[in-house]
Amino acid sequence: MTDYMNMPGVPKGSYAAGERVKIPVGAEPPFTVFINGVEQTEGEDFNIEDRELVFTRPIVKEEMGTSRWLAMYLGLWGTYRKDEKVDIQFQRGGKTELVADLDIVPYPGTEGKNKKLDKKKGKAA
Repeated sequence: MTDYMNMPGVPKGSYAAGERVKIPVGAEPPFTVFINGVEQTEGEDFNIEDRELVFTRPIVKEEMGTSRWLAMYLGLWGTYRKDEKVDIQFQRGGKTELVADLDIVPYPGTEGKNKKLDKKKGKAA
């Protein structure tokens, strides 16, 4: 079994969350995809398969433990760990839309593992 916490290119305090992101319902091409605001190139950085964006490398998310979250919430210190966000711009009903911070589809067998509750959003990150 692959150790997704210790993959190459994943810094300490972060983990490889997955390589897939579901395309929003009703989204139509053309798709413009961003990771942390940097535009990604179809065929080079990602491909489209079965209504999912499939990236050529893992999307890295920050591990957020209770003590770290509490310290940030209280303003004691911030965080500078790697935490990538995936955004997509597309057409729906003739209008251009942008959806930010899409959920990453976890690697098989890691559902529930390495997930921390994102207190700001109230959902698993």
